Order: sequence, then structure tokens, then C-alpha cells
Amino acid sequence: MKPIGKYVVIKTIEEELKTLSGLVLTAVDANQLRYKKGRIVAVGTDVIDIEKDSEIYYDKRAGHTMLIKEEPYTIIRENDIVLVV
Repeated sequence: MKPIGKYVVIKTIEEELKTLSGLVLTAVDANQLRYKKGRIVAVGTDVIDIEKDSEIYYDKRAGHTMLIKEEPYTIIRENDIVLVV
């Protein structure tokens, strides 16, 4: 799979979120956060600074999800990535 241009394909990473005091946030609480964590599966032909297998945070409202070989992947633009871990 090879995205074209400035697109990247990511696999969303489901995180268990905890507060500083150790409370585990529910999925409803986690959905209120603006950013989601993911792993880069493939980078587009014009993407320069991001590499495959990098962990990132991206805007959860960006891009769209597709089923590719029965697996869900999210396709976003490079500029929707806010942080590379």
C-alpha cells in the first residue's frame, strides 16, 4: 500500500488513559480528547519528515477510515499530525 502525495496511512492505537491520581478514564472520557495516538503504516510520495513505524498524535477529526484487507486504517494528511513521539 502506497499513499500518494502528502497522505499517510495510520493504524490507531487504543490507549488506556489515566489521570495523575491514577484514575482510569472510560472510553467516553477518552473520546472527549481532541488528539488520538497512532502508528504510521505507510507514507505518501511527498512526505519528508515522517517515517514508517513512527508513533504520532493526530487530530481525531482529520482524515477518514477505510477497510483494507479487512483491517481498519485511517488516512490523513501530513499536516494533521501534531506530534511525533
